[in-house]
Amino acid sequence: MTLPSTPGDQGGRPKRRTFTAEYKLRIVAEYDAAKVTGEGAAILRREGLYHSHILEWRAARDAGALTALGARKSPAGDGRRRSAEAAEVERLRRRNERLETDLARTKTALEIMGKAHALLETLSESADETPVRSRRR
Repeated sequence: MTLPSTPGDQGGRPKRRTFTAEYKLRIVAEYDAAKVTGEGAAILRREGLYHSHILEWRAARDAGALTALGARKSPAGDGRRRSAEAAEVERLRRRNERLETDLARTKTALEIMGKAHALLETLSESADETPVRSRRR
């Protein structure tokens, strides 16, 4: 066993893999085509990937992030910023839809509560107006 030459050296620590946008697009397209024949798992094994990679890359492709990265010819920072902005816009759009749904649900609940309160008020007033008969015999 070889020890690291310096105390802070990590030795043979594995590096995190990075994938280009072109690779991601190619693999997602290949996986989607192979899924019809049931060969999707074979692609994942061959490439050493997980199904979660495909899910993330497909979502990025659908949001336009991978297309923007793959088609860019400008300096590195500019394309990343646009794709990051597109991803942020998509995230905010989904959040806005979720919040609008929650707001509509809350408005409906408040409307129902208001109607229930009005009904209980009416029942309470009618109960106060009707005389109570005594049960003495």
